[in-house]
Amino acid sequence: MYLIVGLGNPGTRYRSTYHNLGFMVADALARARKIKFTGKECDAVTAKGKVDGEEFVVAKPQTYMNLSGESVRKLVRKYCDDESRLIVVYDDADLPVGRMRLREEGSGGTHNGMRSIVAALGTTEFKRLRIGIKNAALADREVDIADYVLSHIDYADKKAIENCVEEAAAALIDLVGGADIQRVEERLNRKKG
Repeated sequence: MYLIVGLGNPGTRYRSTYHNLGFMVADALARARKIKFTGKECDAVTAKGKVDGEEFVVAKPQTYMNLSGESVRKLVRKYCDDESRLIVVYDDADLPVGRMRLREEGSGGTHNGMRSIVAALGTTEFKRLRIGIKNAALADREVDIADYVLSHIDYADKKAIENCVEEAAAALIDLVGGADIQRVEERLNRKKG
């Protein structure tokens, strides 16, 4: 069974913010597989589905971003034999809008949600799908990063982000269905915004 965790913050205030791209991908995945978030467990809302007979759980932690690790640790204990079946989806301020990176492992970087997960699990060896949010204002340091990630997605970025969300959901379906991670990685990593 795969455990797919989209990172974000609960509540309508954060719904359309850059920091909620993980939630947006989780929602897109649920729509694509026609499943609903009806479960409430491990400090998260969850939905369960299948791809070609392979079961998966998609989760949206409700602990707020900086404490995501608390929920993810509980979810991993419940649903995974080990972290190799965990995929975390989140926004990345180091990647330009419209770009994605799929990796099999890596550090938490500067992302507080990922730092929390790495600390809670005690490992960096789990898959992650990063979606770029860096636009010109962020690149030119015209805005504070903390304010930026919690701001609503700029109209100029909206289409590229919507495309990434749909492509990310499709990639997750492929991975759960048994696609080779290197091929999915190559396909996503060469996409341009």
